[in-house]
Amino acid sequence: MRDLLWLVPLLPLLGAIANGLLVLRQGPAHPVGRSERTVAWIACGSSGASALLALGVIADYLRVRSPQPFPLPLWEWLAPGALPGAAGQVPLDLSIGFGLLLDPLSVVMLFVVTFVGFWIHLYSVGYMAGEPGFGRYFTYLNLFLVAMLVLVLGDGYATMFLGWEGVGLCSYLLIGFYFDRTSAADAGRKAFVVNRIGDFALLAGLFALAGRYGTLQFAELSSRIAASAEALSTPYVLGLSFAGFVALCLFLGATGKSAQIPLYIWLPDAMAGPTPVSALIHAATMVTAGVYLVVRSSAIFELAPEISALVAWVGAATALLAAGFALVQTDLKKVLAYSTISQLGYMFLAAGLGAYSAAVFHLATHAFFKALLFLAAGAVIHALGGEQDLRRMGGLWRRLPIVGRTFAIGALAIAGIFPFAGFWSKDEILHAAAASAAAGHWVLYAAALATAGLTAFYMFRAFALAFLGDFRGDPHAGSHAHDAPRTMTLPLVVLAVGAVGAGWVGIPAALGGADRFGRFLAPVVAPIGSGQAPAEHAAFSHAAEVGGMALALGVAGAAIFFALRTYRAGPKRGAAVAARFPRLHSWLAHNGWVDEIYDATVVRGTWGLARLAARFDAGAIDRGLVEGAGRATVAGSWISGLFDRHVVDGLVNLSAWLLDRFSRSLRRVQTGAVSNYAFALALCAFLLVCAFAVWR
Repeated sequence: MRDLLWLVPLLPLLGAIANGLLVLRQGPAHPVGRSERTVAWIACGSSGASALLALGVIADYLRVRSPQPFPLPLWEWLAPGALPGAAGQVPLDLSIGFGLLLDPLSVVMLFVVTFVGFWIHLYSVGYMAGEPGFGRYFTYLNLFLVAMLVLVLGDGYATMFLGWEGVGLCSYLLIGFYFDRTSAADAGRKAFVVNRIGDFALLAGLFALAGRYGTLQFAELSSRIAASAEALSTPYVLGLSFAGFVALCLFLGATGKSAQIPLYIWLPDAMAGPTPVSALIHAATMVTAGVYLVVRSSAIFELAPEISALVAWVGAATALLAAGFALVQTDLKKVLAYSTISQLGYMFLAAGLGAYSAAVFHLATHAFFKALLFLAAGAVIHALGGEQDLRRMGGLWRRLPIVGRTFAIGALAIAGIFPFAGFWSKDEILHAAAASAAAGHWVLYAAALATAGLTAFYMFRAFALAFLGDFRGDPHAGSHAHDAPRTMTLPLVVLAVGAVGAGWVGIPAALGGADRFGRFLAPVVAPIGSGQAPAEHAAFSHAAEVGGMALALGVAGAAIFFALRTYRAGPKRGAAVAARFPRLHSWLAHNGWVDEIYDATVVRGTWGLARLAARFDAGAIDRGLVEGAGRATVAGSWISGLFDRHVVDGLVNLSAWLLDRFSRSLRRVQTGAVSNYAFALALCAFLLVCAFAVWR
């Protein structure tokens, strides 16, 4: 059945094509009635069939006790040979193929993407019902699923990069789905531009790999890197070894897609899209692509200990900083957005410490409980007619019992409470951080433990403000609030089951388990502390590991207690606490003023340089500098630029202005009144007769 792997991304692609053609035939307005049902059946049917086929492929792969990687080459993009050039044939020693790869890492990602993706598709049917652009929405959603599957199943960096750019495009389309809203359009552009910064660095790393090894296929690269590991440690550029340079480029690409410092600024604004989009793209799948990239490239990162250390420190700083921002947010979706950034930081912390299986484990469990939290938040917003402000909620536990209970399960899971899924995966990361603390990196462990406490606090702050106490919003909306339809509640229940049990596949030996998840991923990722890891991992006894679990549970439990005590009666007590620290609260509430800093430096600086460059003839300046003409040429280019801008462009603008004025005056004769036209016709006829008589 593994031979049918190519059908997994093909099925949602066919669904996207079918719905796209349907949208083109019916126009931009949303389909209604039977047409809306047709769109839903096509989208959910194709994604559901893809998920079922993926489960069959995974089951077939797991039948063998020690499964080997299963490559499925489809076609060859570029083969070694020669290219025609100006001086004859130019030899080309580069091979790039397009194919799929099934191994333990891609199996995990395949299950997460297809399973969670299908339930979000089904949820969207109820959430988006009656929305303008219903068909367009599901076309984009299916297309995103295709791109994500290509990303995680690609057998090489080239195929992966195709899916990488595909999810970037679909993210832009889905964030800006409500393109008639300025905020949504701006958020889409912001996400697209920020991700391009990381993608540029990623391309630089891929070019370096292709130039050195002549291939971008994972299997061939792994063997060639293993054969020349010592050569990769020699100085290359910028004081880095070749492995360090490539690892840094890959990490910078990952920071854009996975919203790490300093490229995390797009993710909070991405909440402008529909809530299911937030669940699918910005919580469960797309933003974890950067983590997948780092883990997939673990062989390179193990040869670059300084870059691995950078990954760990950036991850820890992002986790702690984003958790602080989430503490004071009043928009329910913004709380979850910063929570996503923080949890991604956790994953990067684990990957930087060499605990790659722990990073993937938390990626998988996070997909369940974060998708659950976003969809539950969407059900709350849907029930309240679009209200997202936590200060205008409250008392929804009785009105929305299914939503409230599933949200509570998701909150317990992300807080790391036993025995929910987040407890097991977060414990693996804390254990790796504690091991690094024993080697002297205690700040990383302190940051990870503090983030665990902050996570529990802000999640139960949001839970208390939304579901406990008295309702504080519009009385009309509150009286009509009720649980969502089955198409929305069924995915909540299924994901809640995953948020409870998904972590049981990784129960550690300290609690009587066998860490089956880590053993399953071991053939793909480098083992913890292998090679030149950034910090040697100490071996803890089971008693010490259980003690670490108890400490983390105690911190999370205390945070939950204080959050419920402070906010269960409403936001007043929290506001009083915030009033004691106005500067800190303002700094956290405004995202550390990072957007303002970027605007004052990067944005305005770029505009200033562009306006300055517009005053010169850049080509003449370049020629003058190259030819050594010096100041005379530069001055001549400046005069040339002024003449071009003010004389040539001025004449063009003058002609346009004159035409516009003439058109405005001529337009006044078009009144739309028939009597005026009849009078004008009679007058013109009279004048023509008079002119004819005079002429004769």
